[in-house]
Amino acid sequence: MGNFDRDLAAIQRIPAIPTILDVIRRLTDMRFVAIARVTEQRWIACATRDDLGFGLDPGGELAIETTICHEIRQSGVPVIIDDVSRDPRYVAHPTPAMYGFKSYISMPIVLPGGSFFGTLCAIDPNPASLNRPEILGTFKMFAELIGFHLDMHAQIDKAEAELASAKEMGDARERFVAVLGHDLRNPLASIKAGLSLLSRTHLDDKAKDVLGHLNHSTDRMGELIENLLDLARGRLGGGLPIRPVLFELAEVLHQVVREIEAARPNRIFNVEVNIPGPVMADPDRIGQLVSNLVSNAVKHGAPDTPIRISGIIEDKHLVVTIANEGNPIPPSKLKTIFEPFNALETRGSKEGLGLGLYIASEISRAHGGTLSVSSTDDETRFTFRAPIANRA
Repeated sequence: MGNFDRDLAAIQRIPAIPTILDVIRRLTDMRFVAIARVTEQRWIACATRDDLGFGLDPGGELAIETTICHEIRQSGVPVIIDDVSRDPRYVAHPTPAMYGFKSYISMPIVLPGGSFFGTLCAIDPNPASLNRPEILGTFKMFAELIGFHLDMHAQIDKAEAELASAKEMGDARERFVAVLGHDLRNPLASIKAGLSLLSRTHLDDKAKDVLGHLNHSTDRMGELIENLLDLARGRLGGGLPIRPVLFELAEVLHQVVREIEAARPNRIFNVEVNIPGPVMADPDRIGQLVSNLVSNAVKHGAPDTPIRISGIIEDKHLVVTIANEGNPIPPSKLKTIFEPFNALETRGSKEGLGLGLYIASEISRAHGGTLSVSSTDDETRFTFRAPIANRA
């Protein structure tokens, strides 16, 4: 199948595809949902949700001339049919009779560069109420998301191939990450807007649960994007920008702990701040630094022991420490722990992009300070230390 194998694999690489098909199935009540690669000569299923017994699995093919998707490829316009028998344009069309459906919806999937990939479509033998803003908006949002992911994977594959033999691999990768992180913001905003629209519709409990997972995923995507942008700023822009103001460190530390505690209610956090009055620093960046370090402690520390967060003034320096018990960090890892894309392994797998500790160290550097780590059988401790000569 040549490039079609690559297209099929590209769709399979998108982790959100099963959820997308499930949401469409529940939102429309249509029992066959598919993502199809459509060219002038061929129609090939790349992913399917078949509760109808239609019998078309990923890699399956329909004759292109028998599909409405062929017409969509030519026009670039979505097709929505609530009931073929009541639709003057399609009542005599051969395709519905050939495949036995009365309701149909298909949205073109267009890559960011403007090239047509295929369609996101659904069919059912029964009529359906499809021509509604929430359904059209959801299909459009998911089609854009699929197109963006396909383009992103293609760019990553291309970049990796080029970087493998490039002498300036580091700079090229960081420029790519900067552009990628910036360009991810717009489609993510579109996805969040679509999810907000979907949340205002009538959904059953299962669909609401799926929607909650999607919202959590978009929030996580937002965090990853900001980490990518911070990486680019740190490596290409001469360091992270900060905006120092006077603030109460205890308030920031407790806020960070509350946010993490909400997601990890079974973990124990001990916060102790012994600082009389406010300190001068960037509260948002300090909160980000502490959040990254506490999240790291949650991932790698012993789950039945407390994570200790403290803040003091020592020799005209602000000193913040995060300590946890658990297995020590191997000495080989300690040497490169603050380098980017250097995620520690947890239970045999890597979590995240491996940027959290790097960004924490860059925040420390931006404040004129240092971030150090020590790890023994008793505890692992990260220490942020920065001068506060300008403290009021």
